[in-house]
Amino acid sequence: MRSIAIINQKGGSGKTTTTVNLAAALAAKKKRVLVIDLDPQASTSHWFGFDSMQKGIFAALAENVALKTIISKTDNAYLYVVPSSTWLIGVEKLLAHEVGCETILKHQLEKISSKEFDYVLIDCPPTLGVLTVNALSAVHEVIVPVETRFMALNGLVQLLQTIDVIKQRLNPQLAIAGIVPCRVDMRTKHSKEVIEQLKDTFKGMVYKTAIRENIKLSEASSFGKPIFAYDDASNGAHDYRAFAKEVIKQEQK
Repeated sequence: MRSIAIINQKGGSGKTTTTVNLAAALAAKKKRVLVIDLDPQASTSHWFGFDSMQKGIFAALAENVALKTIISKTDNAYLYVVPSSTWLIGVEKLLAHEVGCETILKHQLEKISSKEFDYVLIDCPPTLGVLTVNALSAVHEVIVPVETRFMALNGLVQLLQTIDVIKQRLNPQLAIAGIVPCRVDMRTKHSKEVIEQLKDTFKGMVYKTAIRENIKLSEASSFGKPIFAYDDASNGAHDYRAFAKEVIKQEQK
């Protein structure tokens, strides 16, 4: 079972879009996928049609409810979700003084058999607080979606430093699966230059697939459907399908 945190502390980087559509693309390949929404905004949960009235992942983190009991089915037989909710808004303060609060999610995931799912994808909040540290302590890999703007590169260095600290102190197995350029406008010189700088600065870490700016991805979100169910012929569907192939190919290494 591969466990992957989708993380970027900058909003608008394509984190939730990547979580939802990578999960759907993997499920289309008949990979059993569990998505955990760790963001209090619950955007991933809403995208999959779950409301924020239930406690969801909050119950597993703050009330010791078994994670496997709050896994919800989706319309896709290969895709499951642990929803988020507005309850998560106060969880940072609630857990701040708990002993071992950084590893609660790790211990919860360990109770799920590795044979139940091929992938666990965690959508992280756009902060580097307790929730994100929980995700980084629980997974083996990290995927970083990066908006192709020069300003976005500044935060990327800080994020990678944080990941390295977590690896040293809490999770020696943690590795960066890759950086995926998102919201790419190939008509502009700016986007192309950012991609080239990413490849030069983070050699061997950048996926070949770049997710192009595509209005269909935004529309799919408002309709509560992965891009493949909304417009399977769109650039967004093509890019996330190609990205999923790259992610699956990493298993061969």
